[in-house]
Amino acid sequence: MVMQANNPVKALYTMEEIIETLEEHKAVGVTELAGIVERPQSVVHNHLATLRELEYVIKEGSKYKLGLKFLQRGEIVRKRLPLYAKGTPTVSKLAKETKELITLIVEEHGRGVYLDVAQDNADIQYPAIPGTRIRLHCSATGKAIMAYMSEDEVEEIINRHGLPAQTDKTITTRDELYEELDAIRKRGYAYDRQEFREGMRSIGAPILDESNNILGGLSIAGPTHRFAGDRLETKLPKKLLQSVNVIELNYNEPNIQ
Repeated sequence: MVMQANNPVKALYTMEEIIETLEEHKAVGVTELAGIVERPQSVVHNHLATLRELEYVIKEGSKYKLGLKFLQRGEIVRKRLPLYAKGTPTVSKLAKETKELITLIVEEHGRGVYLDVAQDNADIQYPAIPGTRIRLHCSATGKAIMAYMSEDEVEEIINRHGLPAQTDKTITTRDELYEELDAIRKRGYAYDRQEFREGMRSIGAPILDESNNILGGLSIAGPTHRFAGDRLETKLPKKLLQSVNVIELNYNEPNIQ
């Protein structure tokens, strides 16, 4: 983890590493955790004891795991976002209509965050849950969001997170990315042609406010055998843009007192 703050509180970086490790593992003991984060066992134990006292961590036997207080905090933040309140009914409706995976995404710290996820057809299990963070440059929704950012904002994201390959079809150069973003602006929506996950395609469109500022993005995703031909090129984009229009109208609707 790169420290970018002028006067970073190093203990918080240590705590974040501990939390990230607990997130990756079901349950971890102090000795194992200390080895992973490369900190003395006494330091790790003190952090765990504090997190446990604050009810962010649960101890089961000799091992520790994350508690549900994180869920409480996350839900509070999510429900404060107008886009979630205005968008989630459309997300559910679109999932029922298409029988595909629908995601509502916002940008935060240069990454995409799943604000809401819905899937009416459970024939394929996707690792998409609210709160998950993804790279923007390799997803349809992420690219749709980037297309409506300023060049300075796009450059900041590239400089901070790079353009690593997630599959062999991922865009990994600036020139190719900027060419793609220009095409998205002209088309009005973006494609992910197995750039995020092998065997999966998606279509994503930006959600804008009345001043054309980017709020987030909406996507329809599914297996390649269902995302082909006229359905991929015409039917799903039309349904996606109609859904985005509904969200934008609801979002921009003035409050009536």
